[in-house]
Amino acid sequence: MTADGKRTAAVVLAAGSGKRMGTAVHKQYLLIKDRPVIYYTLQAFEDSEVDEVILVTGADEVDYCRKEIVEAYRFKKVRDVVAGGKERYDSVYEGLKALSGCDYVLIHDGARPLISRTLINANINCVQETKACITAVPAKDTIKVADDNGYVADTPDRSRLWQIQTPQSFSYALVLEAYRKREEAMDGTMTDDAMVVEKYTSHPIRLLKGDYRNIKITTPEDLVIAEAFLDNL
Repeated sequence: MTADGKRTAAVVLAAGSGKRMGTAVHKQYLLIKDRPVIYYTLQAFEDSEVDEVILVTGADEVDYCRKEIVEAYRFKKVRDVVAGGKERYDSVYEGLKALSGCDYVLIHDGARPLISRTLINANINCVQETKACITAVPAKDTIKVADDNGYVADTPDRSRLWQIQTPQSFSYALVLEAYRKREEAMDGTMTDDAMVVEKYTSHPIRLLKGDYRNIKITTPEDLVIAEAFLDNL
């Protein structure tokens, strides 16, 4: 809780199946240095200035996460574990609806285990000032835009391109209303939370410089990279 009594919550998403990982075990439960990916994510929030966490999982994983993750590792800030939906935006909305009495919310991918307490707290400071901010890093590589036939159509100015990460942080009232409108519109085009806020509100969104180590575990080689980063922390 901030000095003025404002409360900050986090919605951590762990409902994905991780098809690109090519394993029977969902990626958030794969082990890095003998602990599941989601452990590292939740521990960072446990150590941060966030007041509470809602963990969103698959419908058949709620009890498992309560017992084998939250209780086993004694995460005191995880207030509830709720079932997500078919798509990411459905899961976010379920997490947002499970919150009450908070002023700000950080939405984070559970498969980003290298999020740091420092970056979480930077999001809290930024969202208190701007009401809407997203973690991102400047693009390192040149990006090409393709046409429908697979040819280069354009080369955007790299200095203006950012790779978006999470957390994505908002005033709770702002993002909840945006997601409510998306639900009513049955809009299935959203790929991140910022897009929902961009489309269904007029509020500007600040880019907050993140960390290149804040990778998302998507493919098998990402586990190797994450372990190497952990070895050097």
